[in-house]
Amino acid sequence: MTTTRERIRAHVGETPGIHFNALVRETGFAPGQVQYHLRRLLGDGEVTVERLYGRSHYYPPEYDVWERGALALFRRETARETMFHLLEHEPARPERVASALGVARSTLEWHLSHLAEQELVEKRTDRRGRVRLYLTHPERTARLLRRTSPSFPDRMVDRFVRLVDGLLDEAGSDRS
Repeated sequence: MTTTRERIRAHVGETPGIHFNALVRETGFAPGQVQYHLRRLLGDGEVTVERLYGRSHYYPPEYDVWERGALALFRRETARETMFHLLEHEPARPERVASALGVARSTLEWHLSHLAEQELVEKRTDRRGRVRLYLTHPERTARLLRRTSPSFPDRMVDRFVRLVDGLLDEAGSDRS
C-alpha cells in the first residue's frame, strides 16, 4: 500500500464520517489523488462510504449503519448541539431546544427530521398533545459524540444558515 493511501486510510480512521471535501482539505492531497486512493480502499474493504444529505462520508469498516448515519449528522454543528442539549435535558420540547441553541424553529426541525430519520431522536406526543424529543440510544450517542467535531468550514456554513434564518424570522415578525 502506498504512503498516500495509508495516510488517507489513517485519516478516515481518525475522523470517521469525514466527507470528501474535508478529506481533500485536511490531507492536502489533490482531489483526483484522494478519489483514486479512496476507490482502491473501498474496493479492498478498508474503508466504507455512506452517501447522506448530499455528501459522501467515509468510515473504517467496523462502524454499523446506525453509527455511520449518526457520525455524518454529528459533523453538522446544529445537529451536534441538539444532541448535547438532549443528553442534558431529555425529554425536551422542540421550541425550548431551538431557544436554547439560538436557532430558528425551522432550522431545528430540518435537523430533527434527519436525526429522526437516522433513528437518533424520537418525537412523542404527550397527553396534552405537545411534542417531546427523546434520544433513542443515549449511551451510544454520547460515545459517538466524543468521536466527532464539525470542521471549521462546516461550522461556518451552519452559522451562516442560522444568521439567515434569524434575519428571515425578524423580517417575518416585522410584517405581522
